[in-house]
Amino acid sequence: MILETASDRVKPWQPAPAIRLSIAVHVAALLAVVIHPALWPWALGAVAANHLFLTAAVFWPRSRALGANMVRLPVSAAARREISITFDDGPDPEVTPHVLDLLDRNRAKASFFCVGEKAARFPDIVKEIVRRGHSIENHSHRHSPAFALYGIFRLRRDLESAQAVVSGITGRAPQFFRAPMGLRSPLLDPVLARCGLSYVSWTRRGLDAMHRDPEKVLQRLSSGLAAGDILLLHDNGYARTRDGTPVVLAVLPALLERIRASGLQPVTLAAASNES
Repeated sequence: MILETASDRVKPWQPAPAIRLSIAVHVAALLAVVIHPALWPWALGAVAANHLFLTAAVFWPRSRALGANMVRLPVSAAARREISITFDDGPDPEVTPHVLDLLDRNRAKASFFCVGEKAARFPDIVKEIVRRGHSIENHSHRHSPAFALYGIFRLRRDLESAQAVVSGITGRAPQFFRAPMGLRSPLLDPVLARCGLSYVSWTRRGLDAMHRDPEKVLQRLSSGLAAGDILLLHDNGYARTRDGTPVVLAVLPALLERIRASGLQPVTLAAASNES
């Protein structure tokens, strides 16, 4: 097995315009106070307003304000009538194998955003995901609810730990990253570049981790379904229906049927991003 490491895909960091503006605001505020100390209330106000904007961006998962954000597949993939189904928070020994079986029956491929600690706990499931032709991507190492508050060095440790776990199990370093709960730190972008990762959110999510009604989840995912969509479900952290069935397993068969009826082909994010 040839081991691909994160360093094989290190990218130069190109700050988003909002991040460049934020840096400029901080520098300008500091200079203003140094040159004219009496301006400190204005400088403080400018910095506070900037931080308010950055905080709002954290809670806007599909925003590109904090950096590049893949909310739909490339145009070339949409032209091929491709979509991507993605699963967060796994692997899960109860649900993930059933998800894999359902995907196999429908000749569908998917991308699994795995938590590093869980991947390390269930390496055989991770290997099985890859053996069946799906991809494993990075969903952080610990899936901490405080992820968006991490400093840059802690972000780096977390992402690199997950990269190391997955690449150690599969021989392939993840290519894509999704933040826990979709809450993206303003400090995340340079860490993504260092790890060779591209950020992905979604076109639509079913909220299957919250809602117990499969019909509502299915409606959220399939309403307006179109080529190029990125759909989000969970193979861990899922809600259960009233009879105890994981919502994802109740929804997935009908979702795959609607996808097939629409003439769409579910592929991995890596396959969809291949321009050839």
